Amino acid sequence: MRKLIVCNLMSLDGYYEGPGKNVMALFEYRRESYPLDESFDVYNAERLRAADTLLLGRTSYDGFKGYWPPVAEDPTATPVQREISRLNSAIDKVVISDSLTSDQTHPWPNTHILRRTGAHEQIDELKRQSGKDLLVFGSRTLWRDLLANGLVDELHLMIAPVVLGTGTPVFDGKPAPSLRLIESRTWEGSGIVLVRYEVHL
Repeated sequence: MRKLIVCNLMSLDGYYEGPGKNVMALFEYRRESYPLDESFDVYNAERLRAADTLLLGRTSYDGFKGYWPPVAEDPTATPVQREISRLNSAIDKVVISDSLTSDQTHPWPNTHILRRTGAHEQIDELKRQSGKDLLVFGSRTLWRDLLANGLVDELHLMIAPVVLGTGTPVFDGKPAPSLRLIESRTWEGSGIVLVRYEVHL
């Protein structure tokens, strides 16, 4: 059975994004404290190599589709960013949305749309198929729902060295399933701490 792995960046004080849904606030640490830190990109590339399906909500899909496809040919991008762009284009993408249409998926190939009704059953079926990991980037609304419904196997949280004070919390106070720490990791020259949890229902 394939694992469904959620991988997200969060602030030290527990926010998924800053005020006004500003995700880039999480990367403020790169400006002064760690301008050469590539740990976030390095770990995302590692996870993409171990997966063959990327699950996304509509908002994250639109953001990723608008950003990543041209990066593969961008000479100013780092090698790992260009690799992420190629991996994102090649991987099967499953978007849970009631509004996305197939003509809105260009220029990202390999995109499949699941409607919300019956999505849990279809994702459970995907997990039962042979293959590599199923991966969720971003998509907080989606993965919180999947976590609450027993479909998430591992939660990988990358804690950035920023304190936002306000924004969208990673967790909203609902009881969480039991989590067992299976790894913590740091990178030389980085302020990020990775914590990997196995989900127990």
